[in-house]
Amino acid sequence: MSERFVVVGAGTMGLGIAYVAAGSGHAVELVEVDPGRGATALNRLADLWERAVQRGKLSADEAAANRLRVTLRPTLADVVPAPEVIVEAVPERLDLKRAVLREAAALGPALLGSNTSSIAIGELAAGLDAPERFLGLHFFNPVWAMALLEIVVGPATAEETTAAAVALAGRLGKDPVVVRDMPGFATSRLGVTLGLEAIRMVADEVASPADIDKAMVLGYRHPIGPLELTDLVAWTCGWTSPAPSRPRTGPASRRRPCWRRWCPPGAWARSPGTASTAGAAG
Repeated sequence: MSERFVVVGAGTMGLGIAYVAAGSGHAVELVEVDPGRGATALNRLADLWERAVQRGKLSADEAAANRLRVTLRPTLADVVPAPEVIVEAVPERLDLKRAVLREAAALGPALLGSNTSSIAIGELAAGLDAPERFLGLHFFNPVWAMALLEIVVGPATAEETTAAAVALAGRLGKDPVVVRDMPGFATSRLGVTLGLEAIRMVADEVASPADIDKAMVLGYRHPIGPLELTDLVAWTCGWTSPAPSRPRTGPASRRRPCWRRWCPPGAWARSPGTASTAGAAG
């Protein structure tokens, strides 16, 4: 019998995690309270599998089997207790994530994870009855193409839980790194620092946005420049991540006023070109 893998949240990351989990043979339950978003996620998954068939990555039968492994659930209350894995992938709001995680933990999963990229695992674990079974499972976008899984070990996470997460990464075809629960973890701390410094360089007119990106691509063999990457991963994560990092990483994580000019409060959606062109305009 396939392991039951529950994903809470059918946004970009949630559907990506569901795609990979179904492709590795798990019985996936995708929980989404918004019916429209849930339907959109199922259509997007079907499109991804169809494209995989067209590219010769999957057979038609394999794609059909993957689609059958995904079931949409309107709430966590519709999930049968004791799944093997639950991964929370809702927006980066502490109150929302805590509420979802408490409800998910009540189902008694063997492994409970959060896909947060910036919120402390210790803070998310507050109020959980079994924090030893909880940790960070930080996937990267697009999930089906990115090999990395950042496993974040919280203050109460048991060694057995970490080992189970590493084993899960292998079953999902991911290459894990295990990090302590520190501000920004490893990837967000490095990525946000580089992105913010690139934005400061635009504001200081050190070079054009295109040349700043080119310098990192050609000089350091980065596959993509920091400004283009900031556009790609969405302003929501870039905006929220520096704040929890500030007490431990110092002034380098402080936002410049230009950040607020280019991305005013409320402008959270991905806006291609914002980071890389706003400096030239403003």
